[in-house]
Amino acid sequence: MNTITYPLNGLHCQACVRRVSEALAPLAGQVQVSLLPMQVTLTDAHTNLAQLQAAVRAAGKYELLSSAVSEEKPPIAGMESVQSATKIIVKEENPGFLQTYRPLLMIVAYILAGSVLVQLGQHAGHGMSLAQSITAHETMRYFMAGFFLTFSFFKLLDIPAFANAYAGYDLLAARWQGWGYVYPFVELSLGLAYLANFQPTFTNWATLLIMGFSAIGVIRAVVSQTKIQCACLGTVFKLPMSTVTIIEDVGMVLMAAWMLLALPR
Repeated sequence: MNTITYPLNGLHCQACVRRVSEALAPLAGQVQVSLLPMQVTLTDAHTNLAQLQAAVRAAGKYELLSSAVSEEKPPIAGMESVQSATKIIVKEENPGFLQTYRPLLMIVAYILAGSVLVQLGQHAGHGMSLAQSITAHETMRYFMAGFFLTFSFFKLLDIPAFANAYAGYDLLAARWQGWGYVYPFVELSLGLAYLANFQPTFTNWATLLIMGFSAIGVIRAVVSQTKIQCACLGTVFKLPMSTVTIIEDVGMVLMAAWMLLALPR
């Protein structure tokens, strides 16, 4: 019994796992596809690598890598000849919090710094103190503008891949995949609206409702401990769904609610 493991690219959710498993099922005695880490383990594969790659690509935007790890198991005891088993074990490293979320933390830091610097630039030379130049309300507005513009940019790089990943946990996208194609443009519109300070009441209510509904699917996925990829930064960065994603969505809801309460009556 021969077992071989290939790394994979392009998996985003359990739906991807199912598609790849179904595509490879006729080509091996047993197929095990893993999302974290992204890999496929084949037992008694009866075809070559080229055909395996073709089957995976036919299932979607997935790629089977050629750097395989093989394991040959010895025959059952009692047979006439017993071959020595050679086993290669690959140790899986579990990256720490900072290593995993470094791209997200850097983006948030850049957006926050930009939100402060924009206000300083606007009031430079007006004789205003630092406290007068920077306000919580304007910092939140610019932060939300930068947040939506940046995050929509990464989603727009590959809309079909994002829609596929988003359908793995969002309640609406799971039932209507078209929402995954529309959502990046919704974020883009919200980012432009915050940047232009367009209809603050409408913009904040839209953010509160959209991000609040999105948070429901995120919370459900995290509570159920489903191992799926977070699609907040599209599919460019491989971020796991976790409490950080909940904080991200709920934080935007709270900021939108605070800005609504702070609007002049």
